[in-house]
Formats: sequence, structure tokens, C-alpha cells
Amino acid sequence: MAKRHAVVAGAGIGGLTAALALHRRGWHVTVCERAPEPPVTGAGIGLAPNALRALETLGVDAAHAAGSAVPETMGLRRFDGRWLTRTATADMAARYGVPPIAVPRPAFTAALAAALPPQALRYGTPVTAVEDATGRPTVRTAAGPDLTADLVIAADGINSPLRRAHFPDHPGLHYTGESAWRTLVNAPDLGIASMSETWGRGRRFGVTPLSDGRLYLYATALVPAGTRPADPRAELRRRFGSWHDPIPALLDRIERLDAADILCNDLYDLAAPLPRLHQGRIVWLGDAAHAMTPNLGQGGCQAIEDAVVLAHLLPSGDTADTLETPDGPATKDGPAAKDPVPAALAAYTAARLDRTNAIRLRARRIGRLGILRNPLAAAARDLAIRATPTRLALHGMDDLFNGFSLPDEGNPPPAR
Repeated sequence: MAKRHAVVAGAGIGGLTAALALHRRGWHVTVCERAPEPPVTGAGIGLAPNALRALETLGVDAAHAAGSAVPETMGLRRFDGRWLTRTATADMAARYGVPPIAVPRPAFTAALAAALPPQALRYGTPVTAVEDATGRPTVRTAAGPDLTADLVIAADGINSPLRRAHFPDHPGLHYTGESAWRTLVNAPDLGIASMSETWGRGRRFGVTPLSDGRLYLYATALVPAGTRPADPRAELRRRFGSWHDPIPALLDRIERLDAADILCNDLYDLAAPLPRLHQGRIVWLGDAAHAMTPNLGQGGCQAIEDAVVLAHLLPSGDTADTLETPDGPATKDGPAAKDPVPAALAAYTAARLDRTNAIRLRARRIGRLGILRNPLAAAARDLAIRATPTRLALHGMDDLFNGFSLPDEGNPPPAR
């Protein structure tokens, strides 16, 4: 039985979710990943209620697949330890149906990959070009051979070569002014049960409990792009050693790590939205489509939403009922059948572009608040956060956590 073929460029969370969603709709999928092998180290990722509901539509139980940790509380703190805002995750579960969870990123991507046929995954195979994007595209790879596809999914990350190639006039990425350090440490003895982010002036420190007793730690500071201290452990101690407990104890754990276990990245987002999320038979998702800062914890969550909505709008992979004629595709009964893939991609742009762009801008604004350096501005910010009732703070997250929905296949959004 003939099947439609999708080539996915990138085996990150968005690419693997899209591949799995299309595989379950009967498509033949090939995932081409630049890295030579699946990641075995890395940081953590938070899965918010919107992402968990999207995964449920695929039958993916993220907590079962990768383990989960539900913190008792989530909130913001000052560098001296005072809580600015704190919310019980039980209240979030009551409002949104499920609480957020935190999982190790390598375990989560491994679980998604394990649900695909082994032959679908090609590591060490970067996509170098897509030609004839309006017909049946040819996908060029560095490892060869070339692939012919009915659809190409560009999930090739924040520096997306396919985005640069097919949107050459787009301004590209915008540097936020921050660099981030991320790592995992073992600290079950510290008994940390809260997910927290601490705001100082121009600096932040975050702590997220993971399911296996480890903690996902991240820190940011305002530095020129490309700044890389010789020893990130010493740099973190210098910047955050005087902050509230348990940060000094966590820095002790970081100092036991190899420097290579601490990831350091400058924070970028997309400078402007793409004019559309598809071109011909290429479609962009995740960071390749709408790179955003991690301030709302929605980067991976929006990639999951993208993948699920895209697969929902596309036709099934079965082409057995389509015949090729000199005048194009037709049904077995004779009437001409318009190819549904281009219309589905236009509907995907209509369904996803505005939502993801709004979240991208919101994440940027939150980041700017978090790194205020002026003492008076930072004090006013802290006062405003403390004065906001928890009920109103939760209400402000409704559009994020309740914003995922599948478009009506019979009445999709107007095409762009």
C-alpha cells in the first residue's frame, strides 16, 4: 500500500513529536538528524498543561515515558530568598486539569524516538537543501542518498538552515543580552520540593526538581554575546555565591562536575515573525519557526503543539484511493481530487502563526523584567509581583495553558 512520505529535518522534541504523530496517521516518515547519535546528556524540560494535553492526543503519557516530578510549589524569589509569588501545583492541577511536570530532556526524546520504527531515524545525516519545494521535494543530505518526499518538516532548530535558505530576507535572530548556564546535579539529600526562579539585578537562578532526584539548574546573566568564562563553575560561584539558600549548596554540587557538563548558550529569539510557517511543501515548527526565550517555559511546549496540530490538519498517509492521471490526481470514481497537503499547510500557518508569535513576544517581555538592573525599577517590579493575588496570576496563564486546541477539520482557520 502506497504511503505519503514525510522527511523531518531534526530529531529534537518538535521533530520527533511530528514524526510520531504522522507515523500514527499512516505516513512513512524519515527523520534526518545532524548529530551522530541520540543525546545521552543534557538538561531538563518542563512540560506545561498545554503540552501534556497535546501529547495525550497522540496517546503519549509523558510521565510514564520519561518519569516526572511534580513540585509542591512554583514561584519567584528575590536574591535574599524572599518569595515574590508562590503557587501550589495542586491549585494549578485543579484549574488546568493536570499539573506541570519536569523531565530529563534526553529521556523524553529517547521515549519519543522509541515509539518510531527504528529505520525511521537517521543520525549523522544533516539535511543540506530542499529542492523543488512546490512540487514533490527532493531532500539533499550530506550523508546521501537524496530523498523524495510529499512533505518536508523543518525542525532544524534555532539556527535553521532551511529557514535561512527559504526566507533569505528575514532578519533572523535577536540577541537578548543574556547568556545562560544549564546543568543537572544530584541532590536528593537537599529535599528541594519547589520549582523556583530567583531574580536579582541583571541575573537569575532557577531550580527545577526532576523525577530521579536530580535537579535541573539554570542561571543567566547580562553579558556580551559569545562571552565564555574559562571555568563556568567559578563564574557561577562568583555571580551567585552570596544568594539565598539552597543556592550556595547547589553551587557546591556544580563544582564537583566536569566543566563540560555545564552547557552555556547565549539566549536568542526570532527577531520578527516569519511571514508564514510554510512554503510549498516545506513546513517549519518549533525553534525553526518561532524561536523564543525560555522565560515562559513554552519553547518545547509550543513545538509539541505545532507537531500535533500539523498532523491533525494533514491527510492520512494512505494514498491507495488516489490515482495519477494526465490532468493530475483523481479519485477512483473519476472526479478530480485536489491535493490536500498544500491546503493543510496553509491551515497550519493560520492556526499557529499568531499564537506562537504572541507567546514569543510575551516571553521576551518577561525576560526583560527579570533582568532589570536599575535598583528602583527592580524594586518596583518586585512590589508589583508581590501585590498580585495568586488567583489573578493564575488567570494570566489561562491563555497559555488552556490555549491548545485542535482546529476543526471541517472548518479550519482561514488560510494565509
